[in-house]
Order: sequence, then C-alpha cells, then structure tokens
Amino acid sequence: MNQFWKIKAMTPLALKIVRLIEQSGPLRISDYFALCLADPEHGYYQSRDPFGRAGDFITAPEVSQLFGEMIGVFLVHAWQAQGAPSNVRIVEIGPGRGTLMSDALRVISRLAPELYATATIHMVETSERLRAVQRQTLVRIKDRISWHAAFEEVPAGFTLMVANELFDAIPIRQFVKTTEGFRERVVGLDDFGALAFGLGPGGLDPSLLPVDEAVVPVGEVFEVAPARSAVMQAVSAKIVRDGGTALTIDYGHLITGFGDTLQAVYRHDYDPPLSRPGEADLTSHVDFEALGEAARSAGAHVHRPLTQGEFLVGLGIVERAGALGADRDALTQAAIRDAVNRLAGEGEGRMGALFKVLAVSGDDVRIAPFDHLPA
Repeated sequence: MNQFWKIKAMTPLALKIVRLIEQSGPLRISDYFALCLADPEHGYYQSRDPFGRAGDFITAPEVSQLFGEMIGVFLVHAWQAQGAPSNVRIVEIGPGRGTLMSDALRVISRLAPELYATATIHMVETSERLRAVQRQTLVRIKDRISWHAAFEEVPAGFTLMVANELFDAIPIRQFVKTTEGFRERVVGLDDFGALAFGLGPGGLDPSLLPVDEAVVPVGEVFEVAPARSAVMQAVSAKIVRDGGTALTIDYGHLITGFGDTLQAVYRHDYDPPLSRPGEADLTSHVDFEALGEAARSAGAHVHRPLTQGEFLVGLGIVERAGALGADRDALTQAAIRDAVNRLAGEGEGRMGALFKVLAVSGDDVRIAPFDHLPA
C-alpha cells in the first residue's frame, strides 16, 4: 500500500493511535475503546453530536416523548415506594441532548408536584459540546440544574438516577481462546502499518468464566468489563448510603456468555471497529448479570431485570400512547403506534427485546413494574 494514500485515508485519531502503537506497542481493546470515544482532541464524544437523524444513531428518547415519560412514571413510583422522602437528587448520567430528562420532568411535575418542586436536578456530562445542547433543551429550568464531570460529585441525599445507553460506551477487554488457553485481544499494526487485531501475552482468570475453561472451543471470545462494574459499584454505594434507586437501560444480555460484541456505528449503519477511530461510535453489549453482581457486592438490592418492552408496557406506554393520539389525525396516530412498536416491540429494528433494564435500590423495596406488588 502506498504510504501517502495510507496516511491520507486514516482519520486524525487513527494516525495518533498508529504513532502510539509504534512507540509503545499494541493496545488493549479497552485502551483503544477509550481513545476512540474520549481522546481530548479527536475523541468521538468530544468532537461530534452523534444523536438524531443527522448523527450516527437515534436513542430511545429521540424516538418518542413516550420513552422519557415512562421514565418519569417510574421515578415517581420509586420515590413513593420509599416513603416520598425530601432532599431528593434526580440524576442522569450521560444525558445526551437532555431529551429524556425534559420528558421525565414534565411527567413528574404532573404526577408528583411536591417532588418536582423540591428536588435538585443533576446531569453528569463530560462533554462541553453536549452540555451546551442540554442547556438549550432544558432552557426553562437550566438554573435548577447542576452539571458534574463525575457521578461522585453529586451531593448527598436520596437519589433517583437514570442511565440510558451509558454502560455500552464504557470500555471492555476481550480474551480469545487459543490452544494454549485464553489470550488478550489487542490492537496492533499489520504488515502495511494499518490498524489490525492481534493477540497479546495477557491471560484470563478462569474464575471469571461462566463455564469450565476446558469446554470452551478454540476461537471463542470472552468479554470482561471491570470499568463498568466499578461504575455500578460506585452508583450502588451511593444508593445504599443515601437511599434511592438507580435505573440502567442498555442493549445487552441478561446472562453472562461468550461472543465478540465490539461494534462501531457510522451514519446509522454498522462499521468495522478499526476503520474510523474518532468518527464512528464504538460500543459493545452490556452484561447485565455482571452489573447485578457488582451492585450486590456494594450492598444494593437488585430488582428482577426486564426487557425494555416489559418495562415500558408495565408502566403503561400503550395506554399513554392511546391518550396521546386521541383526537389526532390518522397520520399522527400511526406515527405514535410506530414509535411504541419500535420502543417496546420485538424483531429487527426494534428495541423491546434487545434492550434490557436493571434497577437497584438502597433497600429491599418493591417497585412496579419490576416487582409484584400486593393487591
């Protein structure tokens, strides 16, 4: 490959990563993942507005106001189930454009005026670009909002927290089964100097596997995410200490398993993970069993996990959609039905089964729709 054209074809971040590998050797997947999303100069979330039709993907809050409204309904349920305390912190980690928070607060103001009037609102966001977008979305109440660079900065107090599509953007490590056992997957350079996957010397603690290592076939990939577990432990520790409930929504699996789920998304389509560092979103599926174990290790109560479809239907999205579409024209009603189907339905292009929902609370408390409530 001609060296000039190879350099011309690379993104600015790819060039930076190539130089880093040339100087220091191959990168763990977790380090490559972190650079792609958070490099201060060329990182994806530092240089782009990825949300919406003009970006690379559309999150659930952007599909319909119904999603954020159901989150608002759940937060009111959680608050009431725990005695309707005062001194409440309503928190969102990774709030995107602020759409979810806007829709949720609108519902909270109607269902629980006292909670809405007295709670403080906290947004955990590291991107100054996205903070500016959030201020615009929430312009009417921007003076009530505190922005934080880290969850640990949120002040003490009963906490109602939401994280939608947060954990998929936290880096993972990957290990590949070889004839000599598991070895860590890395990003290095091929014979032409381009980014390429390879295997490093690092091994895997067999106790992390869900089955005996001997029965795992050669070539199988196993993913671990210690950074995700650390975030969940920190959230759970605050929930246990101060009281409250934390809600996590993401795409992934309920049971720990095997498989390569590292993926990039560029302009609403899948893209090879090494092709556009800094210009494509990089994610992987979330292991909800591991998140639940991390929460329990911090002393939190873990509610029965649900699919997003079960969660939204259990909170009344179908009924709310009917009310929203009442007395509207046929085209609007069809758009509302399509949005509900995309958010709660199953099958290709729908989120209802692929996305999972996990709630953890400081106390062993029953909260709909996760828990069966007494009649």
